[in-house]
Parts: sequence; structure tokens; C-alpha cells
Amino acid sequence: MKHSIYALFCFISLISLQAQNKITYQKVEARQNALDPKWVAYEAKTIDKLPGFSIKKQEPTSIYGGFKVWQKEATGFFRTEKIDNRWWIIDPEGYPFIYKGIAVFNAGRSVNQQKAFDKKYGSKENWVKQESKLLRDNGFNGVGAWSNVDLVRNAENPLVYTVIISPMGMYHSDHIKKYGGKYKEASWQNYRFDLVMVFDKEFDAYVQKAVEEVSQYKNDKYLMGYFTDNELPWYNDALDKHLTLLAKDEQGYFAAKAWLDKRKGFNASVSDITQEDRMAFTAFYFETYMKKVTEALRKADPNHMYLGCRFNQDKEQELTNPEIFKVAGKYMDIISINHYRKWEPSQDLMNNWGEWSGKPFLITEWYTKGEDSGLPNNTGAGWLVRTQKERGLFYQNFTLDLLKNKNSVGWHWFKYMDNDPQDLSTDYSNRDSNKGIVNSNFEPYQPLLKEMKVINDNAYELTRYFDIKNKE
Repeated sequence: MKHSIYALFCFISLISLQAQNKITYQKVEARQNALDPKWVAYEAKTIDKLPGFSIKKQEPTSIYGGFKVWQKEATGFFRTEKIDNRWWIIDPEGYPFIYKGIAVFNAGRSVNQQKAFDKKYGSKENWVKQESKLLRDNGFNGVGAWSNVDLVRNAENPLVYTVIISPMGMYHSDHIKKYGGKYKEASWQNYRFDLVMVFDKEFDAYVQKAVEEVSQYKNDKYLMGYFTDNELPWYNDALDKHLTLLAKDEQGYFAAKAWLDKRKGFNASVSDITQEDRMAFTAFYFETYMKKVTEALRKADPNHMYLGCRFNQDKEQELTNPEIFKVAGKYMDIISINHYRKWEPSQDLMNNWGEWSGKPFLITEWYTKGEDSGLPNNTGAGWLVRTQKERGLFYQNFTLDLLKNKNSVGWHWFKYMDNDPQDLSTDYSNRDSNKGIVNSNFEPYQPLLKEMKVINDNAYELTRYFDIKNKE
């Protein structure tokens, strides 16, 4: 009887201790768009809740923003290396670099934004100097796609940057002019039947034309690498569409028919296609694009990394196709992914990306919008939260999961400046939403930046923390 009472006491004590140690994360209400009437409460993991983690001031950094904590071979350009089962970007001096960037780092283009720019800065040189400091003061070390590369790279103290070129976008834009504008059978990217025209021989000339210009950057140590195009539709039904929707004299049809004949025999038809065939063809179709763009890039600039074509998390088809990632791993140095429609990244999926490809990944677009910004927030894929502080809590929750994963080498928040609803020259997805770290008057969202800074400043220590926890 005494033993039973003692055992019960120990059990109750253990349950009580577990309850005391249970972390209670802050709840953040979010909804997927402004038309969604339903707010859902999500947990937001934050750095102050990590058991045993001590928040520190920013580690000493190299001139590129790498962490001066250890040093590998200095090659003079950015590269990647896997160390103790974790992927790292290594900066030109050999220091570990977690890419904490802001995309679309430019001074806006609308009339309203120009007026505010003239009043606050007076010149582009003053803007890039002051706003680069804003980024660095808040723990960012670089900029992402669609930034003002010329201003950034020629600044007195340059930020690390990327270059995006669009060979398929150039070809596609010229191609649809023949059809009088937009296709009816297309998604927002306006590719007919959601098919990328990789098999067209005419595309090869556009690749060369788009890539020629990058040779001007080949000796720049502040350049991380290149993106080609953005969110191309690599969907799993590409084989069916090539064979059933394209005319039989189109180059895409010829390529798909030849592929199917070789795989299944000359008499094979669409009715013989299996899901395995579809996945394999998508990989072949994707590799056709990869071969063309990487061959041209390596020729124009052998010094810098290829950062991929920015897969789209929204549709997810390519992100769950192992064959696509096997191909990506053959050609990309870092796999770029635009991450939307999810509260946080999936550890299992991120592990798969690394396992399938054998390469690290970089999240190149993601954001959430605040209701307190005064903007309509009707457009764009980012979720809505109520306040700028909660945007910051979303940032912490998301980046903690990225830092935990050993295949992740960083992120680019989308973007520097809010949309201007009066600027109707932009595409619809960038029309009226609170995406920026500054508003259209170049006023920083300080509650957002405060939450961003604490993660950014502690990014390297957080990787050490998570790696130790994983071993326990």
C-alpha cells in the first residue's frame, strides 16, 4: 500500500513538473485574405520562450555580414558547404553566412512615393545610404530579387545582393504578342495552358540574350548569385497537356510525343499515362529548362552561384515531387522557394527538399499584412494579422522553424516598401497591401522591426541552440 501511494505521488509530481515546464506561446489571430470573415488563432513561437536560450547582442560580422565565429576556406566569392550535417553559405572571407534579406529594395515608382522620397532623401545616393543602414541596424545583411542593384552595388558600404534575369519571361512576353495579348487558358503568370515553352528552339536565343548582361557582375564579391525567372508553372499534368492541348505541329507536342514513345512504345497514347509517367516527364521538361539556363549562366559568369527559378509554395506540386528536386540538385547551388498560404514551414517537407536534392534552400518570398496599416490589403498571397507587432511575431515563428532546419540557409522578406493603391501600373498582386518594412512615406514599422531584429541578431546562436537540442 505504501509503495502504491509513493508511486502515485511520483506520478502526480511528474505531471505537475511537466505542466510547469510547458511553454505557453502567444496566440496570433490571422486570416488568409481580406474577404475571409473567419479569424483563426495560431501559436507564434518566439525567441523569449526558448528554454535555456540567452538572447545576445549581434555577433561580430565580416564586411559581408557573415558571422565571425569560425572560418573556412576563403574563395573570394560566396559558396555553400555542408558542415556537421548542416548547410551553410560561406562568405568570400570564409565565414558562415545566413542570408537575412529584404526583397524589392528600391525607392518605389509611384507619384506619391516620389514626393515622399524627394522630401526625405533628396537623392538616390542618400536613400541607399540611409536605408542600407536601416537594414543593417535591424540585423539584415542583404537584399533580394527586384532590388535596385546598381545603387546597392555602387554604394560606399554595399549590401549583399542578387540578380534576377528572365529568359523565359522575355520569350513568353514576345510570344503572346502574336496572339493579341493575354491567353484565356492561363493562370496569373499567363502561360498558355500553364505550360512553359522550354522545347521551343526560338527560346534558346532568348536565353543567350538574357544572360549576356550578367558578365558585368562576374568579379563582384558582394553578389550572392542569380535567379532565372519566377514561379514558372511546373505542374504534374504537363505531359497530358502537351499531348492533348497543343497543336500537333508545335515543338512542345513533338517533344512530349517522342518522350512518351521512347518510354512506353510507339503506339502509346494518353490513356496509357500513369502518375509515375507524369512525374518523370515533369522532371524531363524541367531539366530541359535547367540545362539551357545554367549552361548560359556558367559561360557568362563562372564565379557566382545559381539560385534557381523560385518555386511557388502556393501550388506546391513541384515541392512534393522528388523528381523535380533531383533535377534541381543537379543544377542549382541553392534552391529558391516562395512560401505562401502556410502559417509556418513544415519540417518534414524541408527535410525532404534537402534529401531529394542534396542541396540547401532559401525562402525568397514570404510576408504577412497588418490590418493597422490603413491599406485595403485585398491583393497578394500573404496572410492578414491585426497589428505590426503581430507581423513581427509571425516573422519570429516562421524564421525559428527555418533556423531549426539544417537545409535552410536564409530568407528574403517580401518586401521593402508597402504597395501604393494609386499605382495601377503594377500587377494586381502588388496593388494595395501592407507588405513592407516601411510605408509609402518611407516611415519604418518599428513594432515589426523590433521583433525582426532580435531574431536576425541571434540567428547564428539559434542554429547552435537547435543543433544541440536535436542531439539531446
